[in-house]
Amino acid sequence: MHPLFGISLQVCAMLFFSMQAACVRFLSDSIPLGEIGFSRAVGGLLPLILLLIWQGKLSTMWRTSDLRSHVLRGWTNVSSMFCNFAGLARLPLADATALGYAAPLFAVVLAATFLGEVVRLWRWCAVIVGFSGVLLMLSPYIGQGSYGNEHVFGAMLSLSSAFLFGIALTQIRHMTARETTAALAFYYCVIAAGVSLVTIFWGWVVPSTYELGLLIALGVFGGTGQILMTESLRHAAAAVLAPFAYTSMIWAVAIGYFWFSEVPAAIVMAGAAIVIGAGLFVIWREHQLGLDRKRAPTNVGPPA
Repeated sequence: MHPLFGISLQVCAMLFFSMQAACVRFLSDSIPLGEIGFSRAVGGLLPLILLLIWQGKLSTMWRTSDLRSHVLRGWTNVSSMFCNFAGLARLPLADATALGYAAPLFAVVLAATFLGEVVRLWRWCAVIVGFSGVLLMLSPYIGQGSYGNEHVFGAMLSLSSAFLFGIALTQIRHMTARETTAALAFYYCVIAAGVSLVTIFWGWVVPSTYELGLLIALGVFGGTGQILMTESLRHAAAAVLAPFAYTSMIWAVAIGYFWFSEVPAAIVMAGAAIVIGAGLFVIWREHQLGLDRKRAPTNVGPPA
């Protein structure tokens, strides 16, 4: 294990994801979302295939024992992707990123509901506090007349994306015991490309040379970010890496300011800080429960 190297990979992954979001934000004014989604899916396959060829594991990409679960998870993830892209088209980059931080909170609720995981008082408190931060982030869009309906719709789309991604996280947790990371990434890209391609009947456009470059770039950025995030787990524990996923806010604020001249509202940043704090507590509590289980493997009762 090399924790510092793993952390570096995780931070770089967040940068690539933020760059992907910036490309989507820029292109959404002139390129249909279906066309953007198709570029993300197809472009994301390129770094995955190159990595597997280098590792000599290309055949593991399509091996699966549960195609049905891949299809269900793919639909959920694709729905989350389109809601995320549509939200990015209507919101400042930092605001959309901050609302996405609700996904782990949704995942706790969904894991307790559908996977039967025992969630005790402290984690429920963290979820409640986290959702109060979400409401705080939403308040500028719902409670003030200075924001148009497009902003309100964008906030709802970003929150819906977080909810759907929370479902996808729950599905992935259920699948990782028997499916490889390569298969999870491959089938998602294939399903996303197929669903996105159907939207061609609603009218795609011929992009300019600059737009085509950004379409290719956003796919490569997303695929590279996914690989870096996966590789980071080989060098550091998930509990060590998870807090650094929130560095995406730093990248989002910087890119939003320098590329789009966006300055996030103070109330949105305050809500984001609450959600991040709640998410970090959930991560810490998950880690503590894992340590407790290792220390007492014969304990039949869940930790308090």
